[in-house]
Amino acid sequence: MDQTVRAPSLDRGLAWLNTDRPLRLEHELRGQIVVLDFWTYCCVNCMHILPDLAWLEHEYAHEPVVFIGVHSAKFTNEAQTGTIRQAILRYEIKHPVVVDEQMALWNLYTVRSWPTVVVIDPEGNIAGTVAGEGHRAVLDRTIAQLLEVHQAKGTLARAPLELRREGQVPSASGLAFPGKVCADGAGGRLFIADSNHNRIVIASLPDQQGRCRLLQTIGSGAVGRDDGPAAQATFNHPQGLALHRDSTLYVCDTENHLIRAIDLASGNIKTVLGTGEMVYDHAGGKRGAQQGINSPWDVCIEGSTLYVAMAGEHQIWRVDMPVGFARALAGSGRENIVDGPTETAALSQPSGICVLNGTIYFADSEVSAIRGIDLAAERVFTLIGEGLFSFGDGDGQPPNAKLQHPLGVAPWRNTLLVADTYNHKLKQLDPATRELKTLFGTGRSGTQTDDGKLMLNEPGGLVVIDDVALVADTNNHRIIRIDLARGAWCEVVIEGLAANRRAQISDFKSQISDSRYQDADADVIRLKPIDVPRRGELKLVFELKLPTGTHLNAEAPCHVRISQPEIRRTILAQARQTDRLPLEIRVPLGEADHEGPWRVTLGLTYCTDTGTALCIPAEVAWGIPVRPSDTPVLTMNLSAELRPHV
Repeated sequence: MDQTVRAPSLDRGLAWLNTDRPLRLEHELRGQIVVLDFWTYCCVNCMHILPDLAWLEHEYAHEPVVFIGVHSAKFTNEAQTGTIRQAILRYEIKHPVVVDEQMALWNLYTVRSWPTVVVIDPEGNIAGTVAGEGHRAVLDRTIAQLLEVHQAKGTLARAPLELRREGQVPSASGLAFPGKVCADGAGGRLFIADSNHNRIVIASLPDQQGRCRLLQTIGSGAVGRDDGPAAQATFNHPQGLALHRDSTLYVCDTENHLIRAIDLASGNIKTVLGTGEMVYDHAGGKRGAQQGINSPWDVCIEGSTLYVAMAGEHQIWRVDMPVGFARALAGSGRENIVDGPTETAALSQPSGICVLNGTIYFADSEVSAIRGIDLAAERVFTLIGEGLFSFGDGDGQPPNAKLQHPLGVAPWRNTLLVADTYNHKLKQLDPATRELKTLFGTGRSGTQTDDGKLMLNEPGGLVVIDDVALVADTNNHRIIRIDLARGAWCEVVIEGLAANRRAQISDFKSQISDSRYQDADADVIRLKPIDVPRRGELKLVFELKLPTGTHLNAEAPCHVRISQPEIRRTILAQARQTDRLPLEIRVPLGEADHEGPWRVTLGLTYCTDTGTALCIPAEVAWGIPVRPSDTPVLTMNLSAELRPHV
């Protein structure tokens, strides 16, 4: 990489995320080596280089080297600061990100493709540019050389910049960015890829009120690829799930580039496909752990064959499960939308897959398409979708029917349900007529409308049992149960499931200004006993005073959880998106809801009012002894004051 020209200024009046202030080459970044990563969060290639950037950040953590993401959006949904902020948390990005509106920086730096990395020397000159994946060694060598040269010249800053990043409160559901779901109707089990907790959650199927119980968690929660017993084995952001013969659960261990198998009788995990390293093999032909793969995102089973949506290879693969033989089934590896014979067809980041009436259907996300494979004719065809930059939100038949980066697809009554991810909707597609229609969602991210209609936030996966759909509402950290015949919906509450706190991002901890906060349990505000209805409904009103100069983040869901710790029971777990306080929650009550004191927890995110709105997670908990009464209070007011973070 050779030094070339002066780096264009970053000071363009753009929004900055994951930092407490904007960063300028002429000021804060003077004397620093700056690494710019031009990315967009839908792009699997952009995801692939994040581990390299994280490795470099760790390697140079004590040196004057600053990493900055430049988010230049492809899809309309990706241009919103709220969805970018969620992507930063989902991908666990530690560096600042500038929102490149109208691709202003992209054009100034003459970038042509995602991802592109630009290195700027301490004097503000471009030291080099690389595009694509697999450049960690080049970047490492360049940074090391620049440190040496500018140390000798005296142009290197004495220390790295100190920056604060954003965080996230644990969700009420106990999940973190759940990606995919699978269900066992006969056995009454629900399987959830709890992606950012690096584990698989197994629960009973939820009842009509959405209540179910935790059966088991698989995985320690740490990032890794260890096989073995459930409590010790590790995953790296798992996604797709498929159940085989009620006894084996296949898992796309996406960021490990592996397919894992869970023996549901013993809980043991073993690797059945992949080397653990990302490869670029567009043919396959090896068995098991000898065959490298690339970002498997979803799986389905037909007979003894496992079909894999291989997002990183832009292909569909097939695995003969009895012998572990794996090969590419469809897609040349070129990223595009081209129908025809399986070996010459072009796919674009397939991320959801299912079988309906002997035909494979898949969500081809980067071309906003639902496509299929005729296994008998060995041909790929397209139901909805036109090209890499053709997307929208339209019902009806093509060309009016449009999707935006769908990630999930599942069969229902000879039709397909589609998680239209970037439109925040659930849609139905008839393969025979190619008719597309919206079933749920408003087209805006959220949790529910004021009149109780379902809203979603980038749903990633779904499964249907009879007429009940279970949807992974990814950015709301929850599972939704939908009665498709009645149109009724509810959030799923999993008794016994708690967030894996060591996997949560929580750089900031807000303190509560309240004399009752100073007791042995320093996380809980203790209240006096309160009489509540024996049955019926109680309204909770949360009245929080935020620090001066801050506001509630309306784009991040608030999380409310009511539990009875003494009997390990959850009364309510709910996500609610709102732009104002106080927040009101209605709690339906039954007899069992008075069998122990309540712990009410509210998690929210607030942001500073400055031009760079740093967003801070906060969690408040109240301990409330409750008593059933015939003359109860019908409204319970819970208040606290948040102190400024330091």
